[in-house]
Amino acid sequence: MALSPEETRRYARHIVLKGVGGEGQQTLKAARVLVVGAGGLGSPLIAYLAAAGVGTIGVVDDDTVSLSNLQRQIVHRSDAQGITKVESAKNFVAALNPFVELVPHVLRVDAQNVASLVDGYDLVLDGTDNFATRKLVAEACQNAGKPLVSGAVSMFDGQVTVFRPSGPQFSDLYPQDPDDVDLPACELVGVLGAVTGVVGTLMAMEAIKLVTGLGEPLVGRLLLYDGRAARFTELSY
Repeated sequence: MALSPEETRRYARHIVLKGVGGEGQQTLKAARVLVVGAGGLGSPLIAYLAAAGVGTIGVVDDDTVSLSNLQRQIVHRSDAQGITKVESAKNFVAALNPFVELVPHVLRVDAQNVASLVDGYDLVLDGTDNFATRKLVAEACQNAGKPLVSGAVSMFDGQVTVFRPSGPQFSDLYPQDPDDVDLPACELVGVLGAVTGVVGTLMAMEAIKLVTGLGEPLVGRLLLYDGRAARFTELSY
């Protein structure tokens, strides 16, 4: 997809970047990416994908913006309280980059709609905060042959990995479903806002790599982030 003169100026630092260039930027413009969840991880994802010029970003979320979200969910503003997160994210993207289309999906992902959601996009990024939804999205992506970037955070820590149709899958990383007690909700144990920024930005980087063919994605590798120790650890699976 050809870039307009204004887009060429906007993405100038990408276009001069070896490994991206004009061709990579055009590929980003043509890409259709689905972000599941417009919360702590979804916010930096949406922000950086829109800034990077990903042409179509679908966002799935059925929640509304509340005051307690604003400590980490950076695409939402104080005056957005009470409106849907998808609408708030759409307003953010429109102000940031008019060349990006945000497609709203104001709904909760379930077994009835997940396949049709995934089918409309080239790549899926899951930033949801419960295991059942993450498993459902991963299975839908595997069945559809779509790559998936998956991230999670809790308290001071986070993780990110990539599932590709030809590589290890969600079931390889999680052969057994963990107990709820092992995955406490952020509402109960809390999360440092900046941790979601670190992990969400890493997820956005993996998405850009997958779209452009740049570098080596985190396929079969789980990248763990310990915010208190400022340490990254990589595990193979």
